[in-house]
Amino acid sequence: MALTQHDIDAEIAAAHAAYEKRVAGGAPVEHHPRRDYAPYRSSVLRHPQQPPINIDVSKDPELVELASPAFGERDITGLDNDLTKQHVGEPVGERITVSGRLLDRAGRPVRGQLVEIWQANSAGRYAHQREQHDAPLDPNFTGVGRTLTDAEGRYRFTTIQPGPYPWGQHVNAWRPAHIHFSMFGSAFTQRLVTQMYFPSDPLFPYDPIIQSVTDDAARQRLVATYDHSLSVPEFSMGYHWDIVLDGPSATWIEEGR
Repeated sequence: MALTQHDIDAEIAAAHAAYEKRVAGGAPVEHHPRRDYAPYRSSVLRHPQQPPINIDVSKDPELVELASPAFGERDITGLDNDLTKQHVGEPVGERITVSGRLLDRAGRPVRGQLVEIWQANSAGRYAHQREQHDAPLDPNFTGVGRTLTDAEGRYRFTTIQPGPYPWGQHVNAWRPAHIHFSMFGSAFTQRLVTQMYFPSDPLFPYDPIIQSVTDDAARQRLVATYDHSLSVPEFSMGYHWDIVLDGPSATWIEEGR
């Protein structure tokens, strides 16, 4: 029998209750999801199943990069962080500005770091050959961008408000609107991936992916804040979202990246 939203809701409630019981009993706060989080069925596929590969970097420190994907066929341009200007025409949807700071555990800015984003279009569809959602593609929106953090650790993107989409884990499963973020550090092997959500999304209680972050405070750190000072007059709404790389206030980072 196919899983229903009711089944997933019950599992989410049970997982949250078990977490609260553990914390009440003296267990530490869990800032990251458990790998065996039952409501998110494909979580077992989202982290490494094999031991790490040992590479002898004493001979050549760059050997480790040869086993990793290569990004960046060209230097970053001034338009790479504006996803609304990458095509001849205007993309469909509400334009938004997303900005924040990349910080370490002490609140210090992480400067000159590559930040990449990817997202669905306003109809909730990705421009990807494996996308199965029966929603229209936007010929003027590819949904990917990148930028470097400045001296204050700040990044900024202009894009389109992404739409929610069905993802097929269970009957009537829908993902809240979100933007994927990737931070590279100084090498691909340091890459961290996470997701940014939008405030007051009605799908939050039903989504086992965001609910896999069972600690309420940690989960709220994934949600951007509307910031009127970032809104561009007559053009875009503004959202602020800081990314903390480690420490007790760290932003949840996906495993198996």
